[in-house]
Amino acid sequence: MPNIAANRLERIAGRLLQAAGASAGEAQTISRHLIAANLAGHDSHGVIHIPGYIASVQKGNLQPGAPFDIIEESPTTTVVDGNWGFGFTVSERAMEITIEKARSQNVAAATVVRQGHVGRLTDYPLMAAEAGMIGLMTADSGRGPKSVAPFGGREPRLGTNPICIAVPSNLDGPFYIDIATSAVAGGKLGVAIARGQSIPTGWVIDSEGRAATDPAAARNGGAMLPLGGSEGHKGYGLSAMVEIFSGLLTGLGFGIEPTGRHNDGCFMAVFRVDAFRPLAEFKQEVTEFARYLTATPPAEGFERVYYPGELEHQRAQRGRAEGIFIEESTWQQLAALADELGVEEEFS
Repeated sequence: MPNIAANRLERIAGRLLQAAGASAGEAQTISRHLIAANLAGHDSHGVIHIPGYIASVQKGNLQPGAPFDIIEESPTTTVVDGNWGFGFTVSERAMEITIEKARSQNVAAATVVRQGHVGRLTDYPLMAAEAGMIGLMTADSGRGPKSVAPFGGREPRLGTNPICIAVPSNLDGPFYIDIATSAVAGGKLGVAIARGQSIPTGWVIDSEGRAATDPAAARNGGAMLPLGGSEGHKGYGLSAMVEIFSGLLTGLGFGIEPTGRHNDGCFMAVFRVDAFRPLAEFKQEVTEFARYLTATPPAEGFERVYYPGELEHQRAQRGRAEGIFIEESTWQQLAALADELGVEEEFS
């Protein structure tokens, strides 16, 4: 399968989503987020999800054009009900509101419930960083099916429960961290399955609690493992805290309701930097800090040290120039959807 130009892939994604019922605005927003993930090298959060989103719309689990309701608010807080709208559009709007409140109140936070998959968290805290603020976001799938075992356990009780923090700087690329609190993002198992690849030991266990390298093991009675390997209690503890912010504080609760629809609960917070110190000084010091880190002599087996977020920035630049690799199985699923929805001309 040849690489696909990013603008063409974004156009294809938008046409498919719009044909499935999304508005032009919703389709454009979702496509922008998905292609940004592919460009950054995180195909687990890219266009591989489109068939699932469209299936959710067709089942009525996702509602195009859903109302955006603010249930509670104060000058610094917002509680949002997305009414089963697309997570990308709901959370983007919630972050916009949180940024505006932080602009006037210095700090602000929000919780969001009843929305679809929000994709890669990076995009939302980066909105705050681009506005000269620090952004933080956590996410959890409520009482939907779980995939991660607590440290020492063999049955899934937690989601992959990601956390992201982004800060403003003067660097060419953004300075941020976006990690699952599981050993790997759940979508990476789907990518490995689609590409017929095995996975490293330490990502999953099988139904007997034994280490496995088959990515399907976690979906066939096994579980994913928490971040940290032999020190997985650290990832487990962090995951539990993300669940409290995104599941309990939001009111989604904990535990598993296997028949429940995917429900991304999110917590987000924004901190206005110049409420603490001058923004220009802070941005320059973050830039110097990054350069201090990257000047570290590399250890054996490494070419150099990168600042957090730098690798994704470089991949995105390369992807815009060279196109995005899409595995044949995913391309064929998209082509089949295009045929079904009457937009097959995009694949010719």
